[in-house]
Amino acid sequence: MNFRRPFTSLLIWAGLVVLLSATVACGSGDTTEAAVDEQTEESSASESLERPTLPEDTDPDIAMFEDFEAATFSNPTVIDNAYLPYLPGNRIVLSGTTVEDGEEFSHQIRYIVTDLTKEILGVQTVVVWIEDYSDDELVEAEIAFFAQDDAGNVWFFGEHPEEYEDEELIDAPTWIAGVDGAYPGIAMYADPKPDVPAYFQGWGPAVEWSDFAIVEAAGEEICIELGCFPDSITIAESSIEEEGIAQVKSYAPGVGNIEVGFRGDDATQEQLEVIDHSPVSTEELASFGALAKALEASAFAVNPDTYGETMPIE
Repeated sequence: MNFRRPFTSLLIWAGLVVLLSATVACGSGDTTEAAVDEQTEESSASESLERPTLPEDTDPDIAMFEDFEAATFSNPTVIDNAYLPYLPGNRIVLSGTTVEDGEEFSHQIRYIVTDLTKEILGVQTVVVWIEDYSDDELVEAEIAFFAQDDAGNVWFFGEHPEEYEDEELIDAPTWIAGVDGAYPGIAMYADPKPDVPAYFQGWGPAVEWSDFAIVEAAGEEICIELGCFPDSITIAESSIEEEGIAQVKSYAPGVGNIEVGFRGDDATQEQLEVIDHSPVSTEELASFGALAKALEASAFAVNPDTYGETMPIE
């Protein structure tokens, strides 16, 4: 959902896993335990959330916010939405090119649905591990949080990405629903149709995260190198800060995101296609879970005022 930028290295993740293991072995966990002690009561009691107020200079009709009620999530970690099936072990790999500073690079994004959960606003969310590669170098890693309501809509509850340059942390624009005015949004409707008004996919004003989307087409057959996918949908995504620019994404039932393009004067000109949508092995799932927990350990350290307001991953 983000317009992604370059960031990280495998060496950093190896170090984080070691750090996490040492913390668990020593029984330390002071940062996360303090956060839990202070936030458990408030988090457990969160059942509804007031809709955000848009900035004064923003067109209020640009998109809509869905009402959030925790009570409508009775089985939130079973995300079996046809167009965004986020079941544990699911893997989607998108590959293609992107442009940075006028130069084209190979680009690959990997999504792994872990078997971990995280409570946000009283809802157990599914933890998705995301890796972003540029010219075969891991340049971004992220944990993102999703849940499905009783109507079959998939909600996006926030994310913690870490951005690196030359193996140095340069930014970590975390936003978590319920913290600093952030609000959950719709990642995918149960029945996405072109007549649905534009909708916010989430709202993180502290980091200027304001992505919104509109369904442009449904019931199409989309053919790429991997094959043809009937009954696909096309969604255009943009943000308040990026006027006239959009990512155009296609989703196929039972698979998820199969194609990414762009519209307008998009500096990144991202063009991707799905090249793999196979499940990971049990061993791989455990490995990605360890990476997700390691990144969370970093999140509590680098963004204590935001991520420190949350419950730890389980």
